[in-house]
Amino acid sequence: MKVTIGGFDGVHLAHRELIKRADKVVIVEKGSTLTPGFDRLEYISKPFDFLLLDNIRHLKPEEFIDYLKKLGTSSVIVGNDFRFGLNRSGSINLLKKHFNVEVVEEIKMDGVGVHSRVIRSFIKNGEIEKANKFLGKNYKIKGTQVKGQGLGSKKLVPTINIEPFKPYTLPKPGVYLTKTNGFASLTFIGVRSTDNNFSIETHILENFYIDGMIQVEFVGFLRDNRKFGSIEELKIQIQNDIKAAISTFFA
Repeated sequence: MKVTIGGFDGVHLAHRELIKRADKVVIVEKGSTLTPGFDRLEYISKPFDFLLLDNIRHLKPEEFIDYLKKLGTSSVIVGNDFRFGLNRSGSINLLKKHFNVEVVEEIKMDGVGVHSRVIRSFIKNGEIEKANKFLGKNYKIKGTQVKGQGLGSKKLVPTINIEPFKPYTLPKPGVYLTKTNGFASLTFIGVRSTDNNFSIETHILENFYIDGMIQVEFVGFLRDNRKFGSIEELKIQIQNDIKAAISTFFA
């Protein structure tokens, strides 16, 4: 059996090169923020083992090799920077003494290595298109609807206020072109000028009712967050944002 091992946070294009060659995926959870926990399984259809790093970090390299042998592993597929075992003391050369080892060289896009840390940096900088290109899909967060100010539906536009389920990497404050549960939307992230509280709010551009789990896919960055002098000034800006989003999604 061919086994690939890694954190696979984001399940990005480089991860998929490993996964597609394997019969089984060993996922090591070490504090992921792109696809935390079992979010990864939305993109991994192979059989898997899910291991918490805190539960295996004490294992010596030889003990981890024993674990792989118990899985029936004949071949291991890893990236060229793979390390394992206590204090990352296990090397690819050690693996080669026990298994056939296929090393997948670093995959680059536009001269930049495809790594989770790079994608996180893109997202934090609001470079959504770059992040999505490296991911091979739209970056997504999941959450539940929470009570907001109630100001939007009364004086501005109706929004869904979102509390993320998990500690996702969030884009920098601003307004984003998004898809919420598949529907074209605008999403605000940051400190509201109306009450100085942090929020994540999405406005659906289409006339659909959404309930239950909220999934927001980030498509692109629209503008930075800023303070407004009045509700009327904010309302005008929101209307301009909506026009820009409609021209993007429905042109």
